[in-house]
Amino acid sequence: MPAVRLVRWAVITASLASVALPACVARGPVGRPAREARPVLPVLFVRPVGHQSHGEAEGSYAPLSMLVTPSAGLLSNTTLTEGVPPSLAKGARYVERSNVLRLPSGRWKYLPADRTGSAVVALDDARARVQIAQSRAWLAAGRVPGSSPDQRAAAGRALLTMRALLRPNGAMAAGWTPGWMYSWPRDSSFASAAFAHTGHDAEAYRILRYSAATQRRDGTWEARTKLDGSGPPDGRRWQLDANGWVPWSAWQWYRTAPLSDRHARLAALYPMIRKAADRAAASLGTDGLPPASPDYWELMTTTANIGTAAPLLAGLNASADLAREVERPDDAARWAAAARRLSSGISRKFAPLGYQRTIDGRHGRDSAVAFMAPPFNAAPADLPGALDATYEALLLPNGGLTPGNDPTAPWGGNAWTPSTSFFALAWAGTGKTAKAGQVLDWVLSKRNSLGELPEKVDRAGRHSSVAPLAWTGSITVLALVALDGGALPTPPLRTRP
Repeated sequence: MPAVRLVRWAVITASLASVALPACVARGPVGRPAREARPVLPVLFVRPVGHQSHGEAEGSYAPLSMLVTPSAGLLSNTTLTEGVPPSLAKGARYVERSNVLRLPSGRWKYLPADRTGSAVVALDDARARVQIAQSRAWLAAGRVPGSSPDQRAAAGRALLTMRALLRPNGAMAAGWTPGWMYSWPRDSSFASAAFAHTGHDAEAYRILRYSAATQRRDGTWEARTKLDGSGPPDGRRWQLDANGWVPWSAWQWYRTAPLSDRHARLAALYPMIRKAADRAAASLGTDGLPPASPDYWELMTTTANIGTAAPLLAGLNASADLAREVERPDDAARWAAAARRLSSGISRKFAPLGYQRTIDGRHGRDSAVAFMAPPFNAAPADLPGALDATYEALLLPNGGLTPGNDPTAPWGGNAWTPSTSFFALAWAGTGKTAKAGQVLDWVLSKRNSLGELPEKVDRAGRHSSVAPLAWTGSITVLALVALDGGALPTPPLRTRP
């Protein structure tokens, strides 16, 4: 997350396989000055035993700044963003439906439009009130989902947070703490879909344009890019699931876009979609499945994994449908045929195992089983049982989920809010609204004092790691939309040529 950032910089223990890596200073993201050079220290990277990891930082360098205290909230003027440290967040709160912070003293802290840093002003400062009004107008121009005041407040906060993390060039920062200040295609695709389904067409499309601009020549994407779009910040291995997520998000945008010009704007995106879908189709083996690839855990597996196969199925179906919209029948037929092959391969290899993480059955249950449900894929008949079994297997005493129960992956007792939220979205999409609501209630109960959704929840049930996290916010918004008005649309699987 930030590919859930499931693998963490940690103190090494004798029981875990590890790799020692040097540290260096990374260049600051766009809109923020580069940090001064600092002394470097060795950093230890923990790799779960049994994985062929090319994920978190293998062969690369990590900024010492990753060891700083994560953010707790955001100030933003929609062009620049500034993190709110936990020390400042204590006793503070946002002015309702804004990114202006009311301090314990009663004064306001915000990021003025003409400043590169925040300012503390008197209560009811005129310029701050203009920014508050602009934030409220932006929310009102779209849709804030939720069936209760608390849900709507959480959705509004998540949307404002996503807006604050979105750069003018369309890069979507995963979070606003060093190590998360990059744009992942996966997280960005969810954010684009969430913007699209809440009526924020410009933001949704801006993300898709950034995805088009950063696509590699071979049709794939880097695992993440710097926020200025200049390339990856490290040598981690690219992840094939982006070839599913990006076309899927383009399809979700198209379904919601204004009819007046959506066809012309889709035409501008179509070269990206064609390259992505062709690469996805070409990746399928004789068994109909993609090759082993790092998944959203950012860990390599030795066989195909569900966290790659399911998004690619969604992306191929989405691409085929979009090809029909732009009257490219040959493309549509080719990608639909590939989707049928992939669907058949998933049915043969993953379904008998309850859609576990890998087809060799050696890596346990995986929260990515939810990617087989709407709004990604039409749910197979046996999916409800697999969802239930996986949820029970991954449920922790604190009420949230671990991403998986792979016996070689020591995730410990921390729950991950994106992995937990997957099930709210999947159950909402399959008509299990009561189950979806229970999961959402848990996730929303873990917001921090500013109402931001954290990446993790510790054993004691306290929010942990980065807050806010764009991916969790996006999934939560999509689940609330689905619960509000029925299931979100799902790319169709064409069962016949």
